[in-house]
Amino acid sequence: MSELDEQIAHRRRKRERLRERGVAAFPARAPHDLEPAEVVARFGDLDAASIAGRRERLRVPGRIRAIREQGKLVFVDLHDGAAKLQLFVRRQALDEASAELLADLDLGDYLLAEGELLRTRAGELSLAPERLTLLAKALRPLPEKWHGLTDTEARYRQRYLDLIANPESRRVFEIRARLVSGIRAFLDARGFLEVETPMMQAIPGGAAARPFATHHNALDLELFLRVAPELYLKRLLVGGLHRVYEINRNFRNEGISTQHNPEFTMLEFYWAYADYHQLMDLTEELVAGLANSVLGSEALTFKGKALDLKRPWPRWTMAEALHGLAGVEPERTRSVAGLLAEAASRRLDLPPDLAGADPCYGKLLAVVFEQLCEAKLDGPVFIIDHPVEISPLAKQKPEDPRFTERFELYLGGMEVANAFSELNDPDVQAERFRQQLAARVAGDAEAHRFDADFVRALEHGMPPAGGEGIGIDRLTMLFTDRPSIRDVILFPLLRPEAAAGAAAAGGGAAAAAPAQVR
Repeated sequence: MSELDEQIAHRRRKRERLRERGVAAFPARAPHDLEPAEVVARFGDLDAASIAGRRERLRVPGRIRAIREQGKLVFVDLHDGAAKLQLFVRRQALDEASAELLADLDLGDYLLAEGELLRTRAGELSLAPERLTLLAKALRPLPEKWHGLTDTEARYRQRYLDLIANPESRRVFEIRARLVSGIRAFLDARGFLEVETPMMQAIPGGAAARPFATHHNALDLELFLRVAPELYLKRLLVGGLHRVYEINRNFRNEGISTQHNPEFTMLEFYWAYADYHQLMDLTEELVAGLANSVLGSEALTFKGKALDLKRPWPRWTMAEALHGLAGVEPERTRSVAGLLAEAASRRLDLPPDLAGADPCYGKLLAVVFEQLCEAKLDGPVFIIDHPVEISPLAKQKPEDPRFTERFELYLGGMEVANAFSELNDPDVQAERFRQQLAARVAGDAEAHRFDADFVRALEHGMPPAGGEGIGIDRLTMLFTDRPSIRDVILFPLLRPEAAAGAAAAGGGAAAAAPAQVR
């Protein structure tokens, strides 16, 4: 039997002793007054005399993080995830049931302590309990005796342990929550309406991506998890909701990397009568404002590099970025021949459709830019005016129809936002869909499907508008200086792992648990 198995068996014997004494190991209710963090916040600044004078009696619940015995005294640390409160336990002050319970407590148990607040001679804010009530018995020990859960994959698979053992992980998700609430407050204050659009769609649209497929049995209908909410949000523009946003879950059946998870969160918003220039101004205001409100500074550090969000941010075309960051001569960016020559000289890996006899200029420019520039875009910088071939939903530039009024925001070498002046001509949109359909037939699995209902919606008239998507996960990575998207998603997708040790743990639900997924 392993050491872990022995610990689990020992804890289960304690549970059995509790049952024999009629003590519930998992009671249904826990009436209490304050949690540890609330006690510290309310009384932490009071001196010993002030606390003694108040004779404050409290019922405080929390998880046991430490037990230290010193003669007739026992010191127990109760945590609520945010703060600790010490229990100053005098055995003789406990009732008989509480004294018996004290002997059967383990690290990780949830406990309710009832008694008077005091400050010890050492200056520690403490509760002197007269009664102890078990709230939940931990049948498994916590990781590494509180020195921290350091195995990266274990942190992702068992996020609950990561949150217990690593306070910094808790901070990451607190910052993420503040970012989301800050985004809502920013857009609400500017007259945007938060809406919800379908997550299951008959035609997945709004992005060039492979969808996940599912089936609705009652309707005998093939459906797809959405890759983006874009086409539904633009239908709302047609319907007269002229400022809308959605903080949405998207699903893309693609590869996994430090920047990609199959399930991810986006902010997407649409603003009637605005164009991509106004969206860039708004994006600067939003992101810099979030940095000030959440972090207290416009200066970020990501992967050891300083990022300054002070406005205004540079706005470069792909050709300008290739010249400024990769030293590509401007004339080489203006033609297929020049781009092919540059790709050959740099030994770039071009996809098959761009290595043939007649490659598409717009796609070729985008691929060369991606391979030579993206990793160098620490930013913040807007890459503007993307080729029309890779922007099927964006409006063309009147002065150069090869390009569209589109931008991507780069920060820390990552694309964080994507936006454009929305295409609202139904005939042009239908033609773009037909071009995408031809690309699908030719083998491009990510090309956009033809959405006839969306074209019909545009035929009813959609106002000029700007639309944008901002990646919440990547923004959180930047604000918390986390190198992997898995660090900022509570439960990232993982490969299957066989449930190990379940039988030795004593059976029950754990023994029948399905494999986890990576």
